Amino acid sequence: MIDLVIGKIPLANWVSSATDWITSTFSSGFDVIQKSGTVLMNGITGALTAVPFWLMIAVVTILAILVSGKKFAFPLFAFIGLCLIANQGLWSDLMSTITLVLLSSLLSIIIGVPLGIWMAKSELVAKIVQPILDFMQTMPGFVYLIPAVAFFGIGVVPGVFASVIFALPPTVRMTNLGIRQVSTELVEAADSFGSTARQKLFKLEFPLAKGTIMAGVNQTIMLALSMVVIASMIGAPGLGRGVLAAVQSADIGKGFVSGISLVILAIIIDRFTQKLNVSPLEKQGNPKLKKWKRWIAIVSLLALIVGAFSGMSFGKKSSDKKVDLVYMNWDSEVASINVLTQAMEEHSFDVTTTALDNAVAWQTVANSQADGMVSAWLPNTHKTQWKKYGKSVELLGPNLKGAKVGFVVPSYMNVNSIEDLTNQANKTITGIEPGAGVMAASENTLKSYSNLKDWKLVPSSSGAMTVALGEAIKQHKDIVITGWSPHWIFNKYDLKYLADPKGTMGTSENINTIVRKGLKKENPEAYKVLNNFNWTTKDMESVMLDIQNGKTPEAAAKAWIKDHQKQVDKWFK
Repeated sequence: MIDLVIGKIPLANWVSSATDWITSTFSSGFDVIQKSGTVLMNGITGALTAVPFWLMIAVVTILAILVSGKKFAFPLFAFIGLCLIANQGLWSDLMSTITLVLLSSLLSIIIGVPLGIWMAKSELVAKIVQPILDFMQTMPGFVYLIPAVAFFGIGVVPGVFASVIFALPPTVRMTNLGIRQVSTELVEAADSFGSTARQKLFKLEFPLAKGTIMAGVNQTIMLALSMVVIASMIGAPGLGRGVLAAVQSADIGKGFVSGISLVILAIIIDRFTQKLNVSPLEKQGNPKLKKWKRWIAIVSLLALIVGAFSGMSFGKKSSDKKVDLVYMNWDSEVASINVLTQAMEEHSFDVTTTALDNAVAWQTVANSQADGMVSAWLPNTHKTQWKKYGKSVELLGPNLKGAKVGFVVPSYMNVNSIEDLTNQANKTITGIEPGAGVMAASENTLKSYSNLKDWKLVPSSSGAMTVALGEAIKQHKDIVITGWSPHWIFNKYDLKYLADPKGTMGTSENINTIVRKGLKKENPEAYKVLNNFNWTTKDMESVMLDIQNGKTPEAAAKAWIKDHQKQVDKWFK
């Protein structure tokens, strides 16, 4: 009722305006951070990836043995776990994840430890910083993605930015707590012997608070690792992408493999930080044994460095025909991006693809952080994005005509129009991701039809929607979904669109190709291929069905290209 008295406070507008002002005012600084950070983190990832996986596994296992003493459970787990990740073909993703966690944790520690010490020494600082930490720790991690993208675009840099904000508080809190818990008698004794503030901090307080501080560091690293999946939504590479793709496609197997890889990494990092906290190497009673362990650790780390340099020295050179493409992780767009990528790579293009939310994908092309995408559904599904970013991109036209969205039901249901809906499917429309254009159209449809006033639209994901559809058909139950074609569900199930007399779900539309401004001049070969790329609904659905039936997207794309070589060759003429 308070809004009736003073009116609604435009808090959202204030925050948006502040973000826009910061973005425009400091854009040059953000650009420098983004570019330099990307170079740094790509270099670290490249170095880690250049090390042969067997050498990395061997070194990690040796280090685990050194810190574990006579206990072999942790070394054995580390060896088997890393071998499993390599066996599943996720080694490069693991290295990307380690880079993100390493950088975000390091920045959090560099900022957090001094800030925690300052809090312990000043009550005023503690009173100011404490509520800020509460805000940072309780705000949902997804919220940090919005300013991260606005400031730094997509990639690993905004992922690190969001991770630092989310993971920083434990280090600050535990450092503050550790320093404050140092006995006052010891501090007074140090004062009585004439110790300076610097001497008290580094020779008394900091050593005694080390255990507490390391516990905070451990929690910071774990929180940074938990941000990996969230950061993948804005293009951060690594294991999080596999988890996100599995969630969106409801692929339990793929989700489990990527998830268990994250669990293995989390346990290994957690055990190493715990072992460093208790310092088992320092507690060895035999000085000769301690010396040998130290030399073994140094030699192992040197072997990693040599392996990284040798791998980078003899690595293959990347192609000059580079192109960066973005797409939405929808079944249809996974099919199209993989077909285009495989075809371009066969013609010596070096293609980088990044899965993003539809709004972020549009923004990325508009900001020239990607060369283009072939996933622009117009004029209906991406109407909002076109209004916002249309003037900042170049529209090349349809690459697939005759796409359609609407309410879809199994053919056995005795309804043919939206107006026929009464109480079927528990008055529920099963939707997909909340930000999708079809969801906005569905909400408008519920408002426009009087018979749907008691109905509700339940958001989920495209994968969860298809799972719900398959289960309902197995049990011959009613279900209404937000569907679109082309989609493999129309090849697998007997479905029908409900007529839309009021046209609220939009008319037939096309899937278009958009590119960044200046691509034609700067990369004419890539521009030509993107401009020529086109296929049919039947083509796309055949690739989608192959993927659904168990083929990898790459294998399904290669098979389609092999069967349609003449059609593909025209894209490169």
